[in-house]
Amino acid sequence: MVGRTQDALYAEIDLELSWSEDELPQIARTKHVHSLHPYLGKFIPQLVEVFLHRHFSPGDCIYDPFVGSGTTLVEANVFGANAIGCDISAFNCLLARVKTGRYSPGELELALRGALEDMRHGARRSVGEPTPWLSRWYAPQALEELLAYRSSIGRLPTEYGDVARVILSRAARSARLTTHFDLDFPRRPTTKAYYCHKHKRTCRPVQEARKFLARYTTDTIRRIRDFGSVRTNRNVSVLHADSRDVRLPATPNGVVTSPPYPGLIDYHEQHRYAYELLGLADRRHEEIGPATAGRARAAIRSYIQAMSEVFDNTAAQLVRDGWVLIVVNDSHGLFPEIMENAGLILEDRITRHVNRRTGRRAGEFFEDVLVCRAA
Repeated sequence: MVGRTQDALYAEIDLELSWSEDELPQIARTKHVHSLHPYLGKFIPQLVEVFLHRHFSPGDCIYDPFVGSGTTLVEANVFGANAIGCDISAFNCLLARVKTGRYSPGELELALRGALEDMRHGARRSVGEPTPWLSRWYAPQALEELLAYRSSIGRLPTEYGDVARVILSRAARSARLTTHFDLDFPRRPTTKAYYCHKHKRTCRPVQEARKFLARYTTDTIRRIRDFGSVRTNRNVSVLHADSRDVRLPATPNGVVTSPPYPGLIDYHEQHRYAYELLGLADRRHEEIGPATAGRARAAIRSYIQAMSEVFDNTAAQLVRDGWVLIVVNDSHGLFPEIMENAGLILEDRITRHVNRRTGRRAGEFFEDVLVCRAA
């Protein structure tokens, strides 16, 4: 995309994939499990759905080497394809597994409601010592309730316990000592009343977590039930591994993925509350293109090298001539070199206009879908 003027971009955009708010309202973009937990940088499920129908068939195996929140895996399952996802983030893998898991809805609801009741009746029992980070970011009552809930879900079967852990993480995100309008990247705890840009009035920091745990329990049960009405029995595998050298358990027919952009998001830090509460393995030093690395020349060269290794390893395990669909805003013009290094052949480049619907962001935004073949 480097060197193209805005007029040229508008001339090239694929209108079919450039949905407006009226054409694709929020309720459609966040259907069933796609909004089980907030996640920055994910692509919309309808984009995955379009390319699955264009390039694949039910029964195929779809791979995503940057599984993120699991969008590709969810849509592949609904489409009727088997799916494999890989991610270096333990939280991403937890979320993707929970979204794509098979549950008995009645048993799941009974387990989650029971965990809430257990937390309510046992909030003052010994629940372990909080980390210094947790003590800094939560009011005493909120932290006590989060820890009590964590203790109560420890007795659940693993598959239901993992769902409860996602609920705990979502509640922890909302219950932090931060402003209502800055839940994505709060820099420091907020302990005093403040003027809220979201609610246009004076607000105070959250002091409790129980209401969020109850609210998200109900929402999670509903979303999993909704997904259960459209999901298929196709297999889903989620690998907590480095996609530069992971060995896949099956041979994929193709790839649908949206890789991280250089110097934009620290994916482990984005969900720091989950790592602190759940004791997840922290592999942030293995992230590709984290924000902490910046966008200096050395960081960009490191990003190109790492991405080349990912797609080279991926292409080597695909069927011959398998499709590799990469959704990316390549504002630095890095992907031609990455594709060449990995032996990917560019068949088409589709530019779409992205409607900036969320957060306090402004300005035009475009992204490309690089339609490649694995040689």
